[in-house]
Amino acid sequence: MRVGEKTPLRGRSEELEALLRRLDGRGYKAYKDIQGSWDYSTFVLHVDHVQGDPFAAPSRLCAEIGLAGAAVPAGLIADRLRRIALGDYLARTFHRAIAGTVKGRRGIGKSGAVAIAVPGQEVLERNAVVFTATSVQCRFVLGLPARGRTILGGQAAEMLLGEVPALVEKGLVLKRLPPGEAERHIAAVEDQEALREALPGKGLVAFVTEGAVLPRRSGVDPRPLGEGAVPFEPPPELTVELECPHRGTVKGMGVPAGVSLIVGGGFHGKSTLLDALQLGVYNHVPGDGREGVVTLPSACKVRAEDGRSVERVDISPFISNLPTGRDTRIFSTANASGSTSQAANIIEPLEAGCRLLLIDEDTSATNFMIRDERMQELVNKDREPITPFVDKVRQLREEREVSTVLVMGGSGDYFDVADTVIMMDAYRPRCVTARAREIAARRDIGRKHEGGGGFGTFTPRRLDPASFDPSRGKREVKIDAPGRGTLVFGRSTIDLAAVEQLVDRAQTVTIGWAIHALSTRHFPAGVTLAEALGNLSRDLDEKGLDQLSPWRTGDLVRPRPLEIAAAINRLRGLKVKG
Repeated sequence: MRVGEKTPLRGRSEELEALLRRLDGRGYKAYKDIQGSWDYSTFVLHVDHVQGDPFAAPSRLCAEIGLAGAAVPAGLIADRLRRIALGDYLARTFHRAIAGTVKGRRGIGKSGAVAIAVPGQEVLERNAVVFTATSVQCRFVLGLPARGRTILGGQAAEMLLGEVPALVEKGLVLKRLPPGEAERHIAAVEDQEALREALPGKGLVAFVTEGAVLPRRSGVDPRPLGEGAVPFEPPPELTVELECPHRGTVKGMGVPAGVSLIVGGGFHGKSTLLDALQLGVYNHVPGDGREGVVTLPSACKVRAEDGRSVERVDISPFISNLPTGRDTRIFSTANASGSTSQAANIIEPLEAGCRLLLIDEDTSATNFMIRDERMQELVNKDREPITPFVDKVRQLREEREVSTVLVMGGSGDYFDVADTVIMMDAYRPRCVTARAREIAARRDIGRKHEGGGGFGTFTPRRLDPASFDPSRGKREVKIDAPGRGTLVFGRSTIDLAAVEQLVDRAQTVTIGWAIHALSTRHFPAGVTLAEALGNLSRDLDEKGLDQLSPWRTGDLVRPRPLEIAAAINRLRGLKVKG
């Protein structure tokens, strides 16, 4: 079914059941006969797409229930943020209902499977559950059952006439759900949004609430660590209070604008804090432990990324005077080094609107981050094309109002340029700014500043829409994401493994559709990448995610403009005008 398309009801659910009984034993493609909309009296089931065989992607369905039938008070969807939060909550309750309701495998392939795009720890704008003026739509997939390639009509009737109504009742009707749970979910999101919005007025770039649980269970399990987790205790020097609409006054550590270092010994929690900050651009579910960690929405985690492609990026603030004579104001390569990739990975987000850089020395190019006084003495600056970040980080702050938070465990040279120094000691933060300054003043090591008179300039790029061809073979549009870090766009495969703030595979899919929309609607002559991303963001705010796909689906999750830009910049074959 196309987005926005109105289809008349084919009949009542009893007629669908009779049709399924008649289809029993026929070839699998006969399932196409059930496509359309069916009246279940309490809701309407839209069978939008029927899979071609039991091994194909499951069929796409949409259960639509009136707001009154779902017991949704008008106040819970009074604004866009509340609709996002409640939609996220209902996607979770529907998912939970599947585990306790659906029998599961029936036949071969995907027969018997029922699934909805599963939310993680973050509350994101998604189209699995959306609200119209009069109804709630829940989009999910269902594997129509078969033995071999023969329809199991009775099993299909059991699923569509038994399990699906039960899922709607258990997963979408608020009065059947735990009292107050939806309101608490929405309140948690509104509180986080209020904290984030308060940051600039307080001169902060991030905030970590007292008692937050930052460690995760493992590198592949993003749920909060249970036993052994150390609750966050803000150091007195950095403790601030912010106001929330529901929790009231909350106390925590404010990270001031400027240059902040996170230091400490190995395994004391430096990277854990930075990980929490990089995901503080998103709201989190109640009980996550990080729902009190918020960061500026434009924060970007950057790292070295050997081997990535770079197309006409001005990296001259960091790299110039190459011995080959190449012009680094329009630097291109199909195989970037650690230093050139990290330079591009800073300039590109700045071009797209980033105002906070998050950097961990462990994932950085050493020669990009520092050049100590001994190396300066051995290799003269006129023979070193790289200006290290330590000599540019203050210029970024003072000239472009871009702050930086760095995890730094191996170089005290950054003490000279830091505004704030936070030491992690057994997962407890201590403010050691005064001590770091005293050490820097007492131990002047004679290192020379190599940053020149200013940060330098870079020219916003204008991209050629012809770069973005989504076709592949006979398909006009081929967009897929085998995993969170891989985007298939037409004949191109874009590696997003190093784009660390992507948290959901569905975000990656949506980036592909967003690039398609940008290339067809938002790149008129003379428009820069940043301007095009701004136009797209306004469109998504006003019209929602459904506009990106020609078909009604439930697997779109909104990415940030920074991640869309990151994918565009990693597209091999990207063309830049001029």
